[in-house]
Amino acid sequence: MHPLEHLPDWPRVTSAVPADPAVEERVGAVLAQLTLEEKIGQMLQPELAELTPEDVTAYKLGSALNGAGIWPGGARHADPSDWVKTTDAYWEAAEAAYADRPFRIPFMWATDAVHGHNNVFGATIFPHNIGLGAARDPELLRRIGAATAREITATGMDWTFAPTVTTPRDRRWGRYYEGWSEEAEVVRAYAGEMVHGLQGGAEGLRTDRHVVSCVKHWVADGGTADGGDRGTCRSPEDLVRNIHAAGYFSGLEAGAQSVMVSFSSWDDPANYDHSPGTGEPYNLKVHGSRYLITDVLKERMGFDGIVISDWDAHAEVSDCSIGDAGYVINAGVDVLMVAGRDAWRSVIERALAGVRSGVIPESRIDDAVRRVLRVKMRAGLWEKPRPRDRSTARETGVLGCAEHRALSREAARKSVVLLKNTGGVLPLDPGGRVLVTGSGADDIQKQTGGWTLTWQGNDVDLADLPGATTVAGAVRGITGDARCTVDPFPERIEPERHDVALVVIGEDSYAEMRGTIKPWRSIGYADLKRSYARDLETLRRLREAGMRVVTVMLTGRPLYTTEEINLSDAFAVAWLPGTEGAGITDVLFGGPDGAPRYDFRGRLPASWPRSRTASAANRIPPHIPGYRVPPEEQAPEGEHEPLFPYGFGLSLDEPDPNRHPLPLDTARDDTPPPPATGPLPVLGGGSGTGPGYGFRIGGHNTWSRVDISFEEPTECLVVRSEPGTAEDGGPALSLRFKGYPAFVYAQRPGPQSDPLDLRGHAAADGCLAFRVRVTERPSQPLYLACHDDYPAQPGLDLTERLSGLPEGSWAELSVPLSRLAQLGMDLRHVDVPFMLYTEGTAEIAVADVRWTAGEAP
Repeated sequence: MHPLEHLPDWPRVTSAVPADPAVEERVGAVLAQLTLEEKIGQMLQPELAELTPEDVTAYKLGSALNGAGIWPGGARHADPSDWVKTTDAYWEAAEAAYADRPFRIPFMWATDAVHGHNNVFGATIFPHNIGLGAARDPELLRRIGAATAREITATGMDWTFAPTVTTPRDRRWGRYYEGWSEEAEVVRAYAGEMVHGLQGGAEGLRTDRHVVSCVKHWVADGGTADGGDRGTCRSPEDLVRNIHAAGYFSGLEAGAQSVMVSFSSWDDPANYDHSPGTGEPYNLKVHGSRYLITDVLKERMGFDGIVISDWDAHAEVSDCSIGDAGYVINAGVDVLMVAGRDAWRSVIERALAGVRSGVIPESRIDDAVRRVLRVKMRAGLWEKPRPRDRSTARETGVLGCAEHRALSREAARKSVVLLKNTGGVLPLDPGGRVLVTGSGADDIQKQTGGWTLTWQGNDVDLADLPGATTVAGAVRGITGDARCTVDPFPERIEPERHDVALVVIGEDSYAEMRGTIKPWRSIGYADLKRSYARDLETLRRLREAGMRVVTVMLTGRPLYTTEEINLSDAFAVAWLPGTEGAGITDVLFGGPDGAPRYDFRGRLPASWPRSRTASAANRIPPHIPGYRVPPEEQAPEGEHEPLFPYGFGLSLDEPDPNRHPLPLDTARDDTPPPPATGPLPVLGGGSGTGPGYGFRIGGHNTWSRVDISFEEPTECLVVRSEPGTAEDGGPALSLRFKGYPAFVYAQRPGPQSDPLDLRGHAAADGCLAFRVRVTERPSQPLYLACHDDYPAQPGLDLTERLSGLPEGSWAELSVPLSRLAQLGMDLRHVDVPFMLYTEGTAEIAVADVRWTAGEAP
């Protein structure tokens, strides 16, 4: 990596896709003929599931996207021809929209292809960015970008929302793995290469083998306090520029034609309210930041492409709603990604009204549409044939072809970081007898991670990923079935049957939201889930049995694993390597002659934690003079000194500089409170909610959370709530779940980092109890929990119990707290004492919610 220079101000960026007077003349000619309605149509990007070709014609919409888990006709295994038929229909609809006009505007289809064309069945799945950051190979990124672009174009699409150029500084963030490194030098070195691979430069962009790229999420999404998703960055502007904007400088220099804005906020005096006195005070969301979007990105840096919003993100900005994006438009956002049908139609109507009333200057609309037309022309969309006639669409076998799978395997191999290798246990003998164990031994989800066919990637299997190979499958391919035993959680350890145990541990698949670790939680791997703790127990049993142990960790971030390392003879981190498990075994096993087939070359893209509380970046950026560690980061000395520093990684012939065993983090204050002597009311007891508790709704398209009113109905996409009265005259809530992922929960207002230790209620044999009335039985599992972190933390399935109750009558439902603790719910840190979650439909009412003491059956 080349050393970075400190930037005292925002630089002017010279793009590899320069301004072209001929393009500008054509853009101006089209723009001059557009009606206001046609202009606004170019600024909207609905989601496939909420859009028809007829809508494109009627509203003259400029683009669409397919989100994760959305496929043509709902067919999970839709093949490339199905996708091309779909994209072709929308292309044709856009042509029909301008059939009576003296010009045409081609349609543009966008997708989230963030580690390969990952939303499409059969596509090549590359390692996630955190692993590629470990490979330290910028040229590899260019080749991956080109391969991904080829597969995207084979399905008739034009635009990908990649690469993510975040510089993630807190490993508790659920999107940590979407960044290449916590260090800006890697991000800057990689971003331009990936953009070049995707777009192919100014000339390649016009061909039908490349796509428009998007650098995201502008800016400092990786710098939020406590790693909070959609949280607040409080770093000063100099650090935002020199750490968090590094990838934008190289990405825009390489010609990236779009920038997606971050859900996060920036708390800094420079982030001004561009329309004071017109409504609510500005809440500092970057989507509403005219300073960052217009003053910095467009004017000072000279970016002339498209600024696009994230999924329904306009709704989180003050003075906006899901159906009104006026403040965001005035901040400088050019294209609005609005998923729901009612929402995007409302945004159109409110934008039209805003222009007509003068609230939104038409010059702002013209600037946005000029940018859209400019990018479409630079991408050659006027010259490219319809999707079905493009060259890659006519080729067969582009998705998941052998060439691309080999590239993915190479990337996985280069990303593995070796942290320990004592006694020369590696490379392994291909003729040896191997026990492959651990929770990740034969689990493809742990390899591919989030954003794989679906959003969270936690509901895919080998049938969804043709040709994929787990680590266990790759070992069988080397040793043969007879010498390979696969048992993720063996009941008996039999060392005489095996020469070595290969233990594959790792995080379950997750994406944003569900992958974020709460601020008060440990980042110890074994502390996060019961299944992870079982991995640690397996390692202990293997060590007690005297077996040689090689551990491979599949993870989207560094976690505290010191005991796991101490229990292993060799320990390697494979990150989220994708579908090519053989890339891992390439470095673990030697050849027939015992010599390594490939050496380890991965280097840590982030420091590895020494303690359970070492959650944030703790390296002084060498290019920033006088750097002061901001409050959201941790000093690199003392308790947060890394166990392994950024850049660490062993090769097979390199002596291990560490003294083993490594020191454990034993600093734990875990004194439980005394048994509780009375109940904790949450809802009811005669006078509304319990002390300080309010109820809220969260879920699909409602991640910003909606407060429930006890005075009038509360309506949102996922749940309708109505206040009511229980049998005893106390308050009740009637809840209608509408068939989307949704949860309703109780929580004190204000900071969520101040939970209660409620183990005393469990010690007093207490229960989580409430009154319930079922009007419509759940169509899918309905879970109870004492957190708002499902499914990152477990839930208790209430479906059978609810279905057994008589409809329309109140009944008591009580769950021993000991049962919730057994499931793995953390009663030490309870900020949400009551939560219901379902992805189906149901209608129930709840009342008299309480934590009891001394009432467990």
